[in-house]
Amino acid sequence: MRVGTVTEIKNHEYRVGLTPESVRELAAHGHEVWVQTGAGNGIGASDADYEAAGATIQPDARTVFDGCEMIVKVKEPQAVERAMLRKGQILYTYLHLAPDPEQTADLVKSGVTAIAYETVTGAGNALPLLKPMSQVAGRMSIQAGATALEKAHGGRGVLLGGVPGVLPGKVVVIGGGVVGFNAAQMAVGLGADVTILDRDPDVLERLDNHFEGRARTLYSGKAALASLVAEADLVIGAVLIPGAAAPKLVTRDMLSTMKPGAVLVDVAIDQGGCFETSKATTHAEPTYVVDGVVHYCVANMPGAVARTSTYALNNVTLPHALRIANLGWKAALKADPHLAAGLNVHEGKVTYEAVARELGYSYVSVADILG
Repeated sequence: MRVGTVTEIKNHEYRVGLTPESVRELAAHGHEVWVQTGAGNGIGASDADYEAAGATIQPDARTVFDGCEMIVKVKEPQAVERAMLRKGQILYTYLHLAPDPEQTADLVKSGVTAIAYETVTGAGNALPLLKPMSQVAGRMSIQAGATALEKAHGGRGVLLGGVPGVLPGKVVVIGGGVVGFNAAQMAVGLGADVTILDRDPDVLERLDNHFEGRARTLYSGKAALASLVAEADLVIGAVLIPGAAAPKLVTRDMLSTMKPGAVLVDVAIDQGGCFETSKATTHAEPTYVVDGVVHYCVANMPGAVARTSTYALNNVTLPHALRIANLGWKAALKADPHLAAGLNVHEGKVTYEAVARELGYSYVSVADILG
């Protein structure tokens, strides 16, 4: 199969779909790989590095899209990229379709076969292709929040760890999954006063056992959430419903109870955000203020640490890419129900139930597609 990757064009997105090492693996299996010139610059990988791994360097994205059977990316295709997709082509990348009706409509219109990293499953309903970026984003959320809390950035002027004689900042993490756990780890490491909210008793027990009192856990009822948000210096939104839009847990009314200069970091923004006042921002302009509360809602947080993120992502995406290239998409999905869960759109049909429900499409099951 001819596989291609292109330069990511989302604002301040420096990751790349394939590393030189991944190219070498694909080439070793007999596949041809086309890479847009400069695609790896953001991770310190030159065109020469890709050529040494067996890739053919192409001058622009159009050439790669036109010539390749499978496109491997990181972020969802932007409008100009979606216009280059076609029926019979495979798109393998993060999509996050539920809060993005324009992208969904374009993918449906294109006829492309779109496999989304974020809905590929693993044992125990895990999301292994989402996990490494959730780990990165969870850890970055505390860095970003700590910076936003600085007075020069509009925050309260609070140091999360405090100092002797001064209390540490209060961090509230909403959601105890991968993002929330990693955020809590970083916040605890800085010496902050940390509380994690979740509704799953098993998750709360696991977190309580892990942190051994260094972070508190609390069942996420409405009253508990409202009380903690009102007292927080930093709130991390780490809620995920796989493939679906995130629930709006922190309402506009709650902002009036918060301290001026408190910070909200919405890691769920890729799925529409879990704060009612959230809107996607970029690394160029990461924050905005509503009712005196600083909002950080960057939709591609891991892009800021592109090298770490790209290599972590390729570790989990490459095995499936190889399977698709070796077997073809249909045989690969038939052989692996976990990979089949990643199929979101195929030849004009929406094949992921949460996306179809959220955006009003008729749902066609993957089983029906695979026959």
